[in-house]
Amino acid sequence: MALHKVEGLSGMSVINAHGFGRGRAAPSPRHAEAPVMDTTPCVKIEILCRDELVEEVVSAIGESAHTGLRGDGKIYVTPVETAVRISTGERGETVV
Repeated sequence: MALHKVEGLSGMSVINAHGFGRGRAAPSPRHAEAPVMDTTPCVKIEILCRDELVEEVVSAIGESAHTGLRGDGKIYVTPVETAVRISTGERGETVV
């Protein structure tokens, strides 16, 4: 809900995922010859935004997701080289 308050944010994607954090990667005894890692359900949020919104988006996520408990997650900020709208072929910042 905190991201709805970020003016100019054009959207986000929420992905149901499975994973594990540091120190939790124990091989499963179910398959001795091909070990399977036990994982925990989690949610991955992907957001592409203009550079001027990055700090506001990071703050909104950090403040609302923080519980103080292990497993609150991480925020990664990476540059995007370009974006392409498949339906129109449009490229660049207007696609975001």
